[in-house]
Amino acid sequence: MIDSAALKGRPYAIFFGFTHCPEVCPTTMVDMAALMAKLGPAAKDFKIYFVSVDPERDTPEVLRNYLSSFEPHVVGLTGTPDEIAKVAKEFRVYYRKTPLDGGDYTMDHSAFVYLMGKDGGFRNVIGYQEKPDRALEKLKSLLEKG
Repeated sequence: MIDSAALKGRPYAIFFGFTHCPEVCPTTMVDMAALMAKLGPAAKDFKIYFVSVDPERDTPEVLRNYLSSFEPHVVGLTGTPDEIAKVAKEFRVYYRKTPLDGGDYTMDHSAFVYLMGKDGGFRNVIGYQEKPDRALEKLKSLLEKG
């Protein structure tokens, strides 16, 4: 797991999700890939961090395989439950393990992409299925202002 202080130096996006997510996470990753394509060369050094909130199932290998089908700008991060809780708290992210019938579980979690400035400060969010033009403007603003 990476400390949020280590991410300072350039603007970035961060999303908290999990690989077994049936809808929100894959949709968000597809949407972010489309936005990166629209940014073109401006997205060259931009990173999107995907922090898993399900360390029981999301090993580094599982996370890497999952994210490889979406967007090369995405970096998967995982860690111990305590490390994930610490980072989630820093970003004020909600997540919770929710039991399902049959003994399985899912994860309930915030569905925002957090946009962070190069100083590590919060700048904006992209909401789940936000209109692409509006999300693109937020990303352009982040890259222009840092």
